[in-house]
Amino acid sequence: MANETQKVGTIHFPFPFTPYSIQEDFMAELYRVLEAGKIGIFESPTGTGKSLSLICGALSWLRDFEQKKREEEARLLETGTGPLHDEKDESLCLSSSCKGAAATPRPAGEPAWVTQFVQKKEERDLVDRLKAEQARRKQREERLQQLQHRAQFKYAAKRLRQEEEETENLLRLSREMLETGPGAERPEQLESGEEELVLAEYESDEEKKAASGVDEDEDDLEEEHVTKIYYCSRTHSQLAQFVHEVKKSPFGKDVRLVSLGSRQNLCVNEDVKSLGSVQLINDRCVDMQRSRHEKKKGAEEEKPKRRRQEKQAACPFYNHEQMGLLRDEALAEVKDIEQLLALGKEARACPYYGSRLAIPAAQLVVLPYQMLLHAATRQAAGIRLQAQVVIIDEAHNLIDTITGMHSVEVSGSQLCQAHSQLLQYMERYGKRLKAKNLMYLKQILYLLEKFVAVLGGNIKQNPNTQSLSQTGTELKTINDFLFQSQIDNINLFKVQRYCEKSMISRKLFGFTERYGAVLSSREQPRLAGFQQFLQSLQPRTTEAPAAPADESQASAPRPASPLMHIEGFLAALTTANQDGRVILSRQGSLSQSTLKFLLLNPAVHFAQVVKECRAVVIAGGTMQPVSDFRQQLLACAGVEAERVVEFSCGHVIPPDNILPLVICSGISNQPLEFTFQKRELPQMMDEAGRILCNLCSVVPGGVVCFFPSYEYLRQVHAHWEKGGLLGRLAARKKIFQEPKSAHQVEQVLLAYSRCIQACGQERGRVTGALLLSVVGGKMSEGINFSDNLGRCVVMVGMPFPNIRSPELQEKMAYLDQTLPRAPGQAPPGKNLVENLCMKAVNQSIGRAIRHQKDFASIVLLDQRYARPPVLAKLPAWIRARVEVKATFGPAIAAVQKFHREKSASS
Repeated sequence: MANETQKVGTIHFPFPFTPYSIQEDFMAELYRVLEAGKIGIFESPTGTGKSLSLICGALSWLRDFEQKKREEEARLLETGTGPLHDEKDESLCLSSSCKGAAATPRPAGEPAWVTQFVQKKEERDLVDRLKAEQARRKQREERLQQLQHRAQFKYAAKRLRQEEEETENLLRLSREMLETGPGAERPEQLESGEEELVLAEYESDEEKKAASGVDEDEDDLEEEHVTKIYYCSRTHSQLAQFVHEVKKSPFGKDVRLVSLGSRQNLCVNEDVKSLGSVQLINDRCVDMQRSRHEKKKGAEEEKPKRRRQEKQAACPFYNHEQMGLLRDEALAEVKDIEQLLALGKEARACPYYGSRLAIPAAQLVVLPYQMLLHAATRQAAGIRLQAQVVIIDEAHNLIDTITGMHSVEVSGSQLCQAHSQLLQYMERYGKRLKAKNLMYLKQILYLLEKFVAVLGGNIKQNPNTQSLSQTGTELKTINDFLFQSQIDNINLFKVQRYCEKSMISRKLFGFTERYGAVLSSREQPRLAGFQQFLQSLQPRTTEAPAAPADESQASAPRPASPLMHIEGFLAALTTANQDGRVILSRQGSLSQSTLKFLLLNPAVHFAQVVKECRAVVIAGGTMQPVSDFRQQLLACAGVEAERVVEFSCGHVIPPDNILPLVICSGISNQPLEFTFQKRELPQMMDEAGRILCNLCSVVPGGVVCFFPSYEYLRQVHAHWEKGGLLGRLAARKKIFQEPKSAHQVEQVLLAYSRCIQACGQERGRVTGALLLSVVGGKMSEGINFSDNLGRCVVMVGMPFPNIRSPELQEKMAYLDQTLPRAPGQAPPGKNLVENLCMKAVNQSIGRAIRHQKDFASIVLLDQRYARPPVLAKLPAWIRARVEVKATFGPAIAAVQKFHREKSASS
């Protein structure tokens, strides 16, 4: 379809087709938010083209911003002088590499000639920096233009592969000559301690230079970070879909886009990828790069003293020249993760590191939530947010995501396992360790011992057989937990720093890989000493070497060291006392008991993002209720209310294509109130079943019915089956039930879809299918029940979270203490519970309407939905059409009329 340029006010928005009016409004408001440096909360229902609106609106702003910046640069370069700040937009002429030239305030009373001299020098420095940036930009553009022909990349990659193969052949021949030549003998088995005399593997100067990542073109490594847009979403599939939309947009051929992903998604080294565990892949990759990059002082003098460690090969895909080619190719044409992966395999270049090299020059960086919202990951990836734009899509669960990323839980089993491993590591290598290493290792051992003790266990006994005298859940502030554990005298910041720098968890994992039985030593009778333990691992001279006990076990992904996980818990304990809590959960045995850090204030981790960025956009299909974002995330992060802009657009469907109903009473005039106390009553379950039977009689195609929990769905299903209601339902709709297992979801959905399609063709007594689902389950988010798949969505009750949960109670108490209570409003804690419920409802009922010509009825079975504060938290496009029915008769008549008319006109 031909691209069209839409003019909204004075702004031109290229678009692949004539946009809806709500898309024009969306783009115009987005442009204003980015231009003014605001924080925007944007809501655009699924099916309204939100992704294209984000792409065309944001990239139109970036196009105009870059144009104004080029004009300002040209003016400065032409005159050689000029103001260092644009009063309208000071970021216009200052990129990340020329901010140092900004005018600095002069001391009061300074002579005029000194002030003028300094100003002239700053202006000259700015002009010099702009010239350097222009030269780099021109060089990059020429390089990317050459790549448009796609010849340079393929020939260069092929040449590098040929050179590598020739080198490998020469090395292989050299080894064969050494092994088969005159006087060649099998090397003798070295005695213990003799290994240190063997020379380390030789690495030439050229190899060292390549390994260190030093490229002849230093400008490439120091390239400026141009003004860019960081777009992030929750899953790689959502990011791939967004990249596909960018390709279809009018900006698809010109924008410099790079997709970032995890090592697990982008690694092309099969030996590393086969490790399976995300943590193990990360650690092995880092170790391989460290083996290339580390330059030890006095290496030659230290070699004879250094113990020989297990040889760690450098990654063959980590080659700076090849990764530079991959970077340029990635920027020359829009590619998603899969294409980047294929490109890395073709060029034998690492897509993970190659894509990171493309960040500075990219205009649009596409990445998952975790990479942007986690400070350490963000820093490691080379992401700089200063004066940049961030768009967070699918952000309805942003608060939960940040909270989950920074909440950590460790079990008693993990604590004992880590203590056992570390203790035996010290026994093995203690005499080789320096005093400071020993000091920190003893501190970590002490911490582990105290963590087990605070749970009521004994570190010296098997955690699986230890029964705890006291059970239940206890909640502590961070300081109280530190005092109760008797670890308040230890500087956890220093311990955390030591763990990071020494990589003790990785070394410990290598140790347990070498002596595998160490992992389960606590679960077996303790040996007399560590030497006896080591001797037991040595193969007897009269016996054949032991083979792996289980082939499938050997190939299964190995778990990461428990200490790696515990390090996260130690880091969490350095959080400010008021921003987190520690939950002690004591179960029957020590191994099942846990310590959990609960983050109460996600704003502490979001504050840096909003502080550094020029503008932040939080977008989603169902963002209501937005008060959580305003209060918990933005206000607590120090964002002024004036900086926050809300935008919510209607749906593209005609208003009469949706029929939302609140039904307050059932067929027998039983008030519908599915509270936790009443919902298990037989009469309540009967009412829900009879209503559903009537709806299935008048609604064609598919009906999706949501229940508050899996347990309640199980109870209702059993009750209906016993009373015969399930048989009556099955006479009208074939019944499907949401599986608990994620891998079965696709299978159930396929069968559900085929059943509806077959019933539509046969036109028999069974008119479609009924899908019984759970709010917050596999079917309530990310699944499209468009057209006949979801002609009616039914919500049984209100899915309030478990109010008895200690975590939720503490969060409510924290909000009541922290946030002011608005006049006439419920306390912040109670408001949180209601908001969590309505967010889940909005996500579930939003599964039905997916495009402009779609139609569906939405039935809310609970009289509490009729309360004005609850109705106010529905999406605006649904809220405007809601009808409250006090009795069932008018409700079923309205549903029947709606579907009869819509089916006739479709």
